[in-house]
Amino acid sequence: MKLFKVLMLICGLLSVFTTQAKTYMVGVALANLDLNFVSILRSQMEKQLKDKGLNSQFADAKGDVSLQIQQVDDFINQGADAIIINPVDTQGVMPVIAAAQKANIPLIFVNRKPEVKLTGKMAYVGSDSALSGKMEIEALAKRLDNKGNIAILMGALSTEEARQRTKAVEDYVKDHPGLKVIQKQSANWQRNEAVDKTLSWLQDGNDINAIIANNDEMAIGAIMALDQLKKNNVLVAGIDGTPDGLQFIKNGKMAVTIFQDAKGQATGAVDVAYDMLSGKKTEAYNWVPYQTVTKENYQEFTSKNQK
Repeated sequence: MKLFKVLMLICGLLSVFTTQAKTYMVGVALANLDLNFVSILRSQMEKQLKDKGLNSQFADAKGDVSLQIQQVDDFINQGADAIIINPVDTQGVMPVIAAAQKANIPLIFVNRKPEVKLTGKMAYVGSDSALSGKMEIEALAKRLDNKGNIAILMGALSTEEARQRTKAVEDYVKDHPGLKVIQKQSANWQRNEAVDKTLSWLQDGNDINAIIANNDEMAIGAIMALDQLKKNNVLVAGIDGTPDGLQFIKNGKMAVTIFQDAKGQATGAVDVAYDMLSGKKTEAYNWVPYQTVTKENYQEFTSKNQK
């Protein structure tokens, strides 16, 4: 009888331990891995998910909203316990939210802030897009002494970061009559598209003193176009502080970039997902700060934003 009770006790303890040791699976839906910053974000999330003991699956929507919605549905059908999403379209997130709410699982947005109010088992981890645009134009305008013609290379217009960064630049220019925005086009975050847009502007005879890009990749594209035309008197600014961007800061081709902390956003998103799964209280909005990078301080950032 004693042996039976001991065996029952052991079985009960094993059951408890098994329950406590459940390994959660987190689905990570990314907007487009062709984008350098998103690729860095993925690498950093993989590390943090592993450190937290969480299983994971990643999906790349390749910039397709419908595909991303399907990928989220697939995660849910496969039994995901939480979903982290870097949305393709920050205005088109309601189908994803509805699916997560129906499944009663946490939904964490990372890097791109959804344009809806977040409540319940939802959160955002990232930075304030408008602030990065403000910091970028302030740093560049200082170099211009608040005088000159500016062209803006915008990211994909389906994202709030492209619209907010651009608006911040335009708001600053409105308050400084010596500055003027003479061209503005989307290059969809892509280096090659930025080359084409910049070449077109310059070959059409636009007198441009500075090009301000919503990210480093487009800034680099602008620099490549300027190099092709042997124009070295145009200032260029970007956002992200990627390794490629920092290299252009180092060689003097890019005047300024705004460091966006991929590791801070990635680890923060995983930490929030883990805390939600653990039943801990979390904040709806979790802000990761930006920093201005120039040739004077770029070395402080060379070990960051690594894959």
